[in-house]
Amino acid sequence: MADLMSILSANYKAVGLTVPSKTPYVAVDPDLYQGTWSGKYANNKTFKITVSNVSGFRAKVHYQSDGTSKYQDVLIKDNGFRIGDTKFTLVNQGTALIKNIVSDPATGATYLDQAYAKQSS
Repeated sequence: MADLMSILSANYKAVGLTVPSKTPYVAVDPDLYQGTWSGKYANNKTFKITVSNVSGFRAKVHYQSDGTSKYQDVLIKDNGFRIGDTKFTLVNQGTALIKNIVSDPATGATYLDQAYAKQSS
């Protein structure tokens, strides 16, 4: 039962990061998103996000950090997209804000990792 409650708690926190948007999907400039984005969280864990095949508002994304590797097709809207528990938001050309929800397997607690990523080609 405790596992069920921790799952519900984590989902409520994850949903809190999502702000509903009424804007339509529109084509984006591929050069703004395509390439490799890398950075480091406050706990010194590095991450890398590779965005490829940007077409219209769709893209293919590969997220890597601390033994985690996720591949996903994403939809870009409001300058960002989600891949799993990670939110990518373009803040300036070549700079993105990365927010990642992390669950501690020992305690079941969840917390938010945030970092800026820089784009390279």
